[in-house]
Amino acid sequence: MPVMQQFLLPDAGEGLTEAEIVEWHVAPGDTVTVNQVLVEIETAKSLVELPSPWAGVVTQLLATPGDTVLVGTPIVEIDTDPTGSAPAPTPEAAPAAAADDEAGAEPASAGGGAVLVGYGTAGAATSRRARVAVAPAGGSTAVITGSTVTFGDGSVGAVPPAGVGAGSSTDRSGAGRSGSVPSSGTVPSSGTVVENGPGHALAKPPVRKLARDLGLELDSVAATGPGGIVTREDVLEYAARAQAKELATYAEDDRPWLASGTVSADGRQTRVPVRSVRKRTAEAMVTSAFTAPHVTVFHTVDVTETMKLVERLRADREFADVRVTPLLITAKALLLAVHRHPEVNATWDDDSQEIVYKHYVNLGIAAATPRGLVVPNVKDAHRLSLLGLARGIAELTAHARSGKASPAEMADGTITITNVGVFGIDTGTPILNPGEAAILAFGAIRQQPWVHKGKVKPRYVTQLALSFDHRLVDGELGSRVLADVAAVLQDPARGLVWG
Repeated sequence: MPVMQQFLLPDAGEGLTEAEIVEWHVAPGDTVTVNQVLVEIETAKSLVELPSPWAGVVTQLLATPGDTVLVGTPIVEIDTDPTGSAPAPTPEAAPAAAADDEAGAEPASAGGGAVLVGYGTAGAATSRRARVAVAPAGGSTAVITGSTVTFGDGSVGAVPPAGVGAGSSTDRSGAGRSGSVPSSGTVPSSGTVVENGPGHALAKPPVRKLARDLGLELDSVAATGPGGIVTREDVLEYAARAQAKELATYAEDDRPWLASGTVSADGRQTRVPVRSVRKRTAEAMVTSAFTAPHVTVFHTVDVTETMKLVERLRADREFADVRVTPLLITAKALLLAVHRHPEVNATWDDDSQEIVYKHYVNLGIAAATPRGLVVPNVKDAHRLSLLGLARGIAELTAHARSGKASPAEMADGTITITNVGVFGIDTGTPILNPGEAAILAFGAIRQQPWVHKGKVKPRYVTQLALSFDHRLVDGELGSRVLADVAAVLQDPARGLVWG
């Protein structure tokens, strides 16, 4: 006997309440094994693959890509005993005799009775929309409702049973006359059928099909045809006006941030649901901005010696398999500053009203990804050599940009660097990553006139900005931390002394 098991969405990270279904790796009818990947979900700013806890056959998927599902909700059903034999079906009573065709009666029990394989049973009755038939002569109309037809002059006729020829005539020989029109909605070849009742747009079937294919509502199209009929030209003109008109500033390349949006009828707006990474980033930033009192200090520094060090490291065989950038030296400078001022490496516990000082540094690196901003962190970065730090940053950012960073890689950060210089920006006022006391913004490095040893010379210059939580870090401490970072960037040899 089949044994159905429903797989509930698990908590893939600490405190997870919901996740978005990104992509299914199985389909109904597929045979799965234990630990085979069933689905990819997006949550806590990362993509997570969920494996199957059972072996069996997938019977149905209970969520579709794009759905946001609460933890504990069934997302897939698996038959864990597909080879078991189901009990023999109990023979059903023969279906009730068909009622008179003209009356349109149904079987006594919808869905009951023995059926041929692949045909199913009769469904519930559906109401037929009124259809207006334009007579070939005189221009009068007829409205078909169920099994009767009412002509424009008030006379009533009967709709013939299915199978009556499309050429059946209509008796119009006197008041209260009875006659018939074809139930298939056709009239003699000289007539025109419009499949809408009173109060709706009038159009011929080809025009109506064109509107459906273009995804348009006929009621919104202005009619210019005789008698208020919507013509093909009306539909095409409306479609041209409703076509999305992108701004000239839009690039021609792929825009994933628009892919899930809905374009307005006039093409001037696209509405994109706030979900996944963008939603969580917004929540975190609002919480941080309105919970921690932010203070930012700035420093402009000559980093010419740092640029020379970067060039030497790039030529060093030991660093041949890693990417050496000024960000690497900045990260090391920040770690040295935290070593000299460990009180900046802390968090404010609002629930217990305590300051928690961390005796380790999990260095966050803000990374821009197609799904939004994420901040994974290099675990125990204070223990790493410069080469180890370079490898850690490279692996972490590559993993994050591929969308595969796990919730664990983004949890428990203690201090963060955001590299706005990679976008050509001089500096900014960064917002704290929730739970951290400080964040360093590293700006673009440019050659500028600079006074060096009493002379104006072209030097490599950058701007640093340190934002900090004023509940934990006062102005003096924040300024000392930033000054130490700047000192190492100005003269990297200081790192040998402080390290």
